[in-house]
Amino acid sequence: MMTERAILDWLAPRREEMIALLAQIVNIDGGSYDKAGVDRVGRHLRDWLERAGIACEVTPFAAQGDVLHAHVPGGGASADDCGGGAGNAPALLMGHMDTVFPPGEALRRPFSIIGDRGHGPGCADMKAGLVMNAFVLRAFAETGGAPAPLHGLFTGDEEIGSPASRPIIEAAAARACAVFNAEPGRANGNIVDGRRGGAFFRVTIAGRAAHAGLNPADGRSAIHELGRKIVAWHGLNDAVRDISVNVGLVSGGQSVNTIAPFATAEIDLRFSDPGDEARMAAAIASIAHACAEDGLSARIETLGSFSPMARNDGSVALTALYLGAAAALGQGTAAEFTRSCADSGVASATGTPTVCALGPVGGHAHSPEEYVELGSLVPRAQALALAIMRLGG
Repeated sequence: MMTERAILDWLAPRREEMIALLAQIVNIDGGSYDKAGVDRVGRHLRDWLERAGIACEVTPFAAQGDVLHAHVPGGGASADDCGGGAGNAPALLMGHMDTVFPPGEALRRPFSIIGDRGHGPGCADMKAGLVMNAFVLRAFAETGGAPAPLHGLFTGDEEIGSPASRPIIEAAAARACAVFNAEPGRANGNIVDGRRGGAFFRVTIAGRAAHAGLNPADGRSAIHELGRKIVAWHGLNDAVRDISVNVGLVSGGQSVNTIAPFATAEIDLRFSDPGDEARMAAAIASIAHACAEDGLSARIETLGSFSPMARNDGSVALTALYLGAAAALGQGTAAEFTRSCADSGVASATGTPTVCALGPVGGHAHSPEEYVELGSLVPRAQALALAIMRLGG
């Protein structure tokens, strides 16, 4: 069995290699709806992992990016859970390959370095985390295997609620003894031990077209109806229960001089209490279906959802394990709750201990100002590797 020092020493000189891989995948477009782009990222990572002797397989999807699985066998002999040996539950390293940016963004804003920060679309959220996971997998593969089997899961639709990959995440997490999610470390260096849940909906309203000048009374405006519904949906916000509802996308209408025959909206729901999800979804649907006039109708569909990442005894212990490993390396980090949601909530809902935001430190995600602290690439990889070494210890 390898020593802790061996794995840390293997990672120590890898900064420039990590930056090189990060630049390569940042410069590949991969918005959630750009399946071809996400799959190019996946193929690049697969080629890199397989060149290091790491076994990979792919689960294909028709519309969303394919899921890449990577496997490193365990080499330890402990009988403890997550302690090693064939047949023991694996540790799961997760990350998503998709970003929120449109096609062409990587060409407009390719990876760049200013000072000790890397910039580019998705550099922090979460391509730096993918790089970290890939190097940790390779580190264990090249130094004799991890004390427990390691599974790397690279998904392609997290930014839209993981509609395709959710069952794969649930199955992988349920088989694991611990889940480490590589979302970006907070700007203050903290990791995340709790998140809100979320759900995303699309509402489509059908109205009746009419000439806006000649006979407007014959029409039924889907846009006007959508406006009424938006006011009602935003009225569902509840600061006391930490529930937020936001209509983030709207579209509709045929022409400026036509009573709008159609309109659509996409709605973002966030909640802390798992019991609020069904209640709030029902309230959102009730508003969607309640039209003010005859001749109007609406339908609602769920685009994706995340369970809250809840604190429990297992996650508290795993968080303490990681923080202990980071402290042993001289890294002053703490755990915090965040109001955003992620695939770590899907994993946590299976009951498997889960900890999140272990990736390199970054900030301004989803914006042109997004950055990743390049000086955190190796230290965060070392902290994750050391935590894995100490599982079951």
